[in-house]
Amino acid sequence: MTLSLQGPLLLAGAGKMGGAILEGLLARGLDARQVIVQEPSPAPAVAAFLADKAIDVVPYIDALTQPPALILVAVKPQVIGDVLPGLAKLAGPDTLVLSIAAGRPLSAFEKHFPGTAIVRAMPNTPAAIRRGITVAVANDRVTPVQRAVADDLLSAVGEVLWVDDERLLDPVTAVSGSGPAYVFYLAECLAEAGRAAGLDAAMAEQLARATVVGSAALLGASELTPAELRRNVTSPGGTTAAALEVLGGEDGLQKLMTAAVEAATKRGRELAE
Repeated sequence: MTLSLQGPLLLAGAGKMGGAILEGLLARGLDARQVIVQEPSPAPAVAAFLADKAIDVVPYIDALTQPPALILVAVKPQVIGDVLPGLAKLAGPDTLVLSIAAGRPLSAFEKHFPGTAIVRAMPNTPAAIRRGITVAVANDRVTPVQRAVADDLLSAVGEVLWVDDERLLDPVTAVSGSGPAYVFYLAECLAEAGRAAGLDAAMAEQLARATVVGSAALLGASELTPAELRRNVTSPGGTTAAALEVLGGEDGLQKLMTAAVEAATKRGRELAE
């Protein structure tokens, strides 16, 4: 399905995530001529992509001839307070604001965009290859049509889930937003364990990377649960079972992962204050 908007799309923040989402939107058929980008220092790869699509990038936008149909806010959380007042001046009565800024609640946007339809979303970095997952929540000004538009836009980079309780965005961020870092760290640790066991560093790295990538692909392609897939690899009394006795011990991976998600959730709530 080709994406279309009844007016311009203003992208505020052309970093890696903002750029990835824009790339997904254009791949789904959004007209590049509808896109306006506000970014003082775009990432080099994003800048090259925008130049290839003949999309101009400006540090700051004073005014527009037509209010945006959608303002996609993809700036870093620490600068959002400086950016929102200027963006609010550009919004029209029918503008939809879609934020992917981590840790900033709907209320932070409603102060600057009173009476405006606002969606807060939490994507993750696999969006860069259109394999991400995003969880979104809408304020009470968002119409069914606007929600469908937001869903279409976000689905350009992966799966989309919706929640009604905004408080769930903090554990969502802790699980899926931060989750890729946990997986990458697992690959790091697995490679290091291989080196410690006597493998050549390059081989240990290749084995760890291929194992994580292949296992993720199998998980994505299978209808079995992660637990069932794990059991299929584990022969009673075998080498995998010996390793899982360590990982599944009292102070093993489940306890560590639960503590990690709790810490990330807590930090997300602190950032929203």
